[in-house]
Amino acid sequence: MLKQYHEIKRAHPGTLLFFRLGDFYELFYDDAIIGSKEMEITLTARNRERGNPVPMCGVPYHAASGYIAKLVRKGFRVAICEQTEDAKKATKLVKREVVRVITPGTAIDSQLLDARENSYLAAVFGTGTGMSAAFLDLSTGEFVVTQFTGDQAWNRLLEQLDCFAPREILFPKSLEPLFKNEALRDAASHVISDEKSASAARFVVAGEQPSLNALDEWAFAHDRAAELICNHFEVNSLDGFGLGGRDLAVIAAGAVLQYVRETQKDDAGHITGLSYFEPAEYLMLDAPTVRNLELVEALDGSRQRTLLGVLDETVTGMGSRLLKQWLLRPSMKLGELAARLDTVEELKNALILRDRLRQELKQVADLERLMARISMGRATPRDLVALKNSADAIPGIKELLADATASLLEILAENLDELADLRDLIGASISDEPPANMNDGGTIRNGYNAQLDELREVATSSKSVIARIESRERARTGIASLKVRFNNVFGYFIEVSKTNLKNVPADYERRQTITNAERYTTPELKEYEAKVLGAEEHINEIEQELFAAIRQAVAVETKRVQGVAQGLAMLDVLGSLAEVAARRNYCRPSLSESDELYIRSGRHPVIESAGERFIPNDVFLNNSTDRLLIITGPNMGGKSVFLRQTALIAILAQIGSFVPAEEARIAVLDRIFTRVGASDSLARGRSTFMVEMTETANILNTATPRSLVLLDEVGRGTSTFDGLSLAWAIAEYLHDNPQHAAKTLFATHYHEMTELAKLLPGVRNYQMAVKESEGTIVFLRRVVEGSASKSYGIEVGKLAGLPRTVTDRAREILSNLEANELDVMGKPKFARHLPSRKRAPQPSLFEAANDAVLDEMRNLDIESLTAEEALDALRRLKARLL
Repeated sequence: MLKQYHEIKRAHPGTLLFFRLGDFYELFYDDAIIGSKEMEITLTARNRERGNPVPMCGVPYHAASGYIAKLVRKGFRVAICEQTEDAKKATKLVKREVVRVITPGTAIDSQLLDARENSYLAAVFGTGTGMSAAFLDLSTGEFVVTQFTGDQAWNRLLEQLDCFAPREILFPKSLEPLFKNEALRDAASHVISDEKSASAARFVVAGEQPSLNALDEWAFAHDRAAELICNHFEVNSLDGFGLGGRDLAVIAAGAVLQYVRETQKDDAGHITGLSYFEPAEYLMLDAPTVRNLELVEALDGSRQRTLLGVLDETVTGMGSRLLKQWLLRPSMKLGELAARLDTVEELKNALILRDRLRQELKQVADLERLMARISMGRATPRDLVALKNSADAIPGIKELLADATASLLEILAENLDELADLRDLIGASISDEPPANMNDGGTIRNGYNAQLDELREVATSSKSVIARIESRERARTGIASLKVRFNNVFGYFIEVSKTNLKNVPADYERRQTITNAERYTTPELKEYEAKVLGAEEHINEIEQELFAAIRQAVAVETKRVQGVAQGLAMLDVLGSLAEVAARRNYCRPSLSESDELYIRSGRHPVIESAGERFIPNDVFLNNSTDRLLIITGPNMGGKSVFLRQTALIAILAQIGSFVPAEEARIAVLDRIFTRVGASDSLARGRSTFMVEMTETANILNTATPRSLVLLDEVGRGTSTFDGLSLAWAIAEYLHDNPQHAAKTLFATHYHEMTELAKLLPGVRNYQMAVKESEGTIVFLRRVVEGSASKSYGIEVGKLAGLPRTVTDRAREILSNLEANELDVMGKPKFARHLPSRKRAPQPSLFEAANDAVLDEMRNLDIESLTAEEALDALRRLKARLL
């Protein structure tokens, strides 16, 4: 047996081999040591008596799925080795084979999946000409691919990996150096589990890091990939998938398909389509923006206080996943968005229709994942019943949509297949409440198969049949004491006392002689005995065969059911958006290709949903007179909230949702960037300031005039002069550079930045209004024109609970510093009663810098300068003036 184990293990390196032995899966050697630790089960050993113990551990086969799920979530690959031969029929060692390999990116079992999350397997390929990536969700059959060329190909590919967040990434070994550089070490590091910080590791989804899997180069051969794709989809050309001339994309897609075949030992027939997409078709949201805006996961790791948490009123897993896809990849297609908004508006205004639709959709199971399991031969009888019950809801949904006027609702209603043939097949063949385990019997409905009905009759009515035979034989032979009996040695037999032997018919065959009687059998009794003894086994075999045939008949219709699933998922999402719009009083936004972004009385959707009192604010941006808004004001005044709500409202508009505002005119955006908040990443050797500058550099190099940029306190992580200089230069760059002049909201504590409004035509100053009363402040959280004159930091400290002696002393020190009445540096411990020195008022940062120029001018020896040297000095000093 161990020889057999070693042969199978050699064929599947890098996996934990679950080796089937009777009712257990066993692990041996190093697999057992790892498995016992990770699954938290007992490690034992075989062959102890021979002095060569073999480490082993095991789990019952019926409970294995939970243990396997635990291992796969930790990034392990698990090979399932089954007995593929009946142990009763085997003459030697039972034949065993690996029936599938479960990896983080190929999981389809419900224990390994979150109904609200996609589970993507990605393949990445690249050459000197460009990069490509393919993304497959094996649990649903969704399969998309893209490619990039040019100097930024790798960075653009990383953006897509951020967006799709695959659980497993395949790549050729030649690209391994790229996956080992600092950017990908950041990506693969599991910092989030320790720090729970805003700078969560790249690609991390729901606390899980991706499995990085380097494959041999042959897995990325173009001709092989093209042939594999053509064979899988039964086509002669790849042009219909948009892959004509896109060789890099073909290679990535082929690598994914090949990997699925190798690990699943199956063609995965539920992968019925392949789509090429251009990232330029979607509003791009990079990883820092998704994180900072808390779109799908809050900074504390929760889902509730996020935009997705607010919007997700879906009632199906399919709808929840689709809503998340829309949020992470908002559309830039005006026609598509208008159709969605029309639908949301109609459903918002039709309360009864919306409620009844949502009630019907609650009856629908996760058809996408059901069909994946059915197609791959892993569906249970209960899965088929769930499919039928879901399909039973479709006629009612179509009837509800019959009077809909929104074009998208009309299209959905028209294209919803009622799946009548599948409903009839499953309804006629599968029991209404089949057992969880096929071996328990009762899966196939009575009346579906005559042979099965007969065997069940035999198994359940043997006593009455034996009684009928006994009664008939007594009448035929005239032997009143004749009995039909059974024992484990002879089976069924007829027992006749010795006094009645003269009446025994000639067709009786003697089986045994006992003291007072003879035992006989008949051809009829032999046949019935064979039926009864084999009935249970035959029932199980026939049920297995019939169920497999029914499941295959359903699997053939996978594409039809997937089309229904997509339509119902979209209807669920649109109904959810309408529900939120009605409940929270959202308005319909107006989308256009103009350069204006106007929001009247906008609100932050997440903060508002938490029940907190919210002050609405207006915002107006364009690419000319109001392209860069400088926003000043105190901490806690609401600057960050104002920035975030502007971005969230724009995102909502570009998924086709109503928005929290009284009016919104949204220019279609191509990118949204945020630089709001930062955290040290000490595990990766990156300070707060380094993170800030890296993200800002990406913004300056990537933003376009159609982008929205949010900058919050840029430059605060370094010295005051350095920070102000950087912030000033960044603002100028975003204003002046025609290629990167994005619409920008720039929140800052550097009040000197407000001078930009006097120098640049597209800069406007706004401030967070504050009301002062008797030494206290009230944050009005309203954005008004103008610039703040102070930061109110001491007042914020007071609100935070600093001791009053501290805040009072801070005010005294501030007053002294502002008046320059106290030489703080020269008086240790800020001595209060030492004589003060009167000085001129403290200059601003710009004035202090200019004073240095004046000092240098005073020290110039004018008499010794030539005319040319004097001009040079003048030019140099003028250039330094702020």
